[in-house]
Amino acid sequence: MSPATPAAPSVHDLVRLRAEHPEAVAEAAARRKRRPLLRTADASAPDLNTNTGTGVGSGTAPGRRTTGSATDHPGRLMIIAADHPARGALAVGDRALAMANRFELLQRLCLALSRPGVDGVLASADVLEDLLLLGALEDKVVMGSMNRGGLAGAAFELDDRFTGHRPEDLVRHGFDAGKLLLRIDHEDPGSLDTLHAAARTIDAMAALRLPVFVEPFLCRRVDGRLRNELDAAAVATSIAIASGLGGTSAYTWLKVPVTEEPEDMARVMETSTLPAVLLGGEVGDDLDGAYKKWREALRLPTVRGLVVGRSLLYPVDGDVAGAVDTAVSLLQPGRDG
Repeated sequence: MSPATPAAPSVHDLVRLRAEHPEAVAEAAARRKRRPLLRTADASAPDLNTNTGTGVGSGTAPGRRTTGSATDHPGRLMIIAADHPARGALAVGDRALAMANRFELLQRLCLALSRPGVDGVLASADVLEDLLLLGALEDKVVMGSMNRGGLAGAAFELDDRFTGHRPEDLVRHGFDAGKLLLRIDHEDPGSLDTLHAAARTIDAMAALRLPVFVEPFLCRRVDGRLRNELDAAAVATSIAIASGLGGTSAYTWLKVPVTEEPEDMARVMETSTLPAVLLGGEVGDDLDGAYKKWREALRLPTVRGLVVGRSLLYPVDGDVAGAVDTAVSLLQPGRDG
């Protein structure tokens, strides 16, 4: 098979390939053309594949088109998030099982990743490996989701253990970063275990010189359901806690929500000098309102990009390409949307 040919020509070939040739995942990871986490206006995109030193592995999944210039939004990141299913979170708005169809999810992801200006994807191991086999991760930032043990709605939701990627897994596959979720409820002892595990994971990632994106929240239970606190004080406090975890913050990024009052974001983001990306969160039907909030927050000096999932992959109007393109436009210098 030519290195430029995806291991799985379509999503329907994945099951056969996984059953008959599981080694294909490692082979595809070794061939993948890598890129820097951030690109700058004067930087090309060198091949970082240490196994080949060449541009091989640049095949594209069926229907994918080549992305735009590497300098569409220099120094910023546009990442598509798809790690929700591994935590049992399959709903999008009032559609309870919207993300349950893996074949449809992969088709939506391949479309999103093919749009100009999209830098990469955040997902659990199974999704990333499907995308590897489809050839959809060439020259993309690949972020592995690390703790998925806090299953949505479970009594142990805040004892969020690291059941996903380990640091060594990210290195073995040649992935580019990791992400961990850090939810803290002062009334739930499970939060302390998660806090401790997160700190040690940050240490391990730093030892490997791998960036780790920490997504912190203060939260509480309301009628038995976990609710994230998005007021300015809560978001600032969560940022302060996350910034101080581990023996070094050199490789730590923050993944933060927009506060419930968007005008509070400037003050909140002064809590840390660590680089940050905005998360999408629950947008509902008001995607235009979300764009407006993201646009304003992206003007802040520490905010370096967007990591958005369900609202772009499952927009109310069904136009994945349109939703992704609008989000990308928010990152481009001089654009007011």
